[in-house]
Amino acid sequence: MSRNREQFDILVVGGGPAGIAAATSAVQIGVRVGVVDDNPALGGQIWRGESASSGSEAADWIAKIGTAGIEFLAGTRVFDQVEPNVLRAETLLGSCELEYRKLILATGARERFLPFPGWTLPNVMGAGGLQALAKSGLPIRGKRVVVAGTGPLLLAVAAHLKKHGANVIAICEQASRASLARFGLKLLSHRGKISQALSLRKELSGVRLMTGSWPVAAEGDHLLTAVLISHGNRTERIECDYLACGFHLVPNTELASLLGCRLRDGYVAVDEFQATSATDVYCAGEPTGIGGVELALVEGQIAGFAATGDDASARRLFSNRDKLRGFAEALDRTFALRPELKKIAGPKSIVCRCEDVTYERVSQHRSWRAAKLHTRCGMGPCQGRVCGPAAQFLLGWTPDSVRPPIFPVNLEYLTESCEEVQSIS
Repeated sequence: MSRNREQFDILVVGGGPAGIAAATSAVQIGVRVGVVDDNPALGGQIWRGESASSGSEAADWIAKIGTAGIEFLAGTRVFDQVEPNVLRAETLLGSCELEYRKLILATGARERFLPFPGWTLPNVMGAGGLQALAKSGLPIRGKRVVVAGTGPLLLAVAAHLKKHGANVIAICEQASRASLARFGLKLLSHRGKISQALSLRKELSGVRLMTGSWPVAAEGDHLLTAVLISHGNRTERIECDYLACGFHLVPNTELASLLGCRLRDGYVAVDEFQATSATDVYCAGEPTGIGGVELALVEGQIAGFAATGDDASARRLFSNRDKLRGFAEALDRTFALRPELKKIAGPKSIVCRCEDVTYERVSQHRSWRAAKLHTRCGMGPCQGRVCGPAAQFLLGWTPDSVRPPIFPVNLEYLTESCEEVQSIS
């Protein structure tokens, strides 16, 4: 046994909305609950920068963690499974083992990136990435920004940047105007979503919304100067300082796969109580389907109640979850990637940024495994998190295995695992 092993009745991996809701629902007298996240503070990507004193809904949820006596392990990243019901994690001070009776995965999602000429230029970044940098102090006031890609995240990012003084020139959404109109009708059955949409519309007054549009190239010698946008039957050049670009979200399912959880259509398969196919493991939030904050909160609560055996409380949330899942399905239909996007990657476009592998080299192979063996695509620090979803869309490939460590870690921590296996044998 490792010298540094923490034991929990309920362990939650992920400190975003789903993880926070799960932990607060799982708290009972005599039950030790822990939340693990690699960020320094709770909130995940969507609630980044929120504090318990800001007076927002996010702040209210975050405050519950402290008042409920839940332990928060900040700066802790799970990278392997040591044995059944024991995970190994990297911390700021070394490594540790986390033992649990029940595990709730709330690992969230990340942005999907698609390669196009110039997408590796400085100041071309993910939509959520630019928002996170702005929240962390990046001076954005007066900067010309184009927000492009697909999904509701684009509007939220544009509104945030505009609020902080950026000159948001255009929002380029690849979905058609007709598709967005149908999505708008779907909002009529979700009053909360309508108010959010109206608020965003007000905040984005004066910003040009281009539907059926997407970036085909970024220009600049050593720094972004302009972006070429496909719009209708023409290409429009827009000068800008930043291009914030993301093509909806990809669920973080690597840890779930490592633990043996069954996937369905790229998401973690769960039953009505959010239980996965792996013993003692539950999952909530974006890994089970991209559905937004409200669905993540409800799923998190169900998982938390179910993990402690409070099935009655979990069942009371089923109808609300079902309604919100209908909204998630509408999201998938509305922002499905159009086939024209498969043509934006040029032969020399970098697909794997970690290993500098071009689309021309990758496309010579017939599978993800073959591409990895011959080009090292997906074998860099991001472990295929960027190039994997891109290759899946562009070439129809599906990554076929997840191996530890699921994140790059100090070699010393890997040798610890090997030494323990040898001692056991």
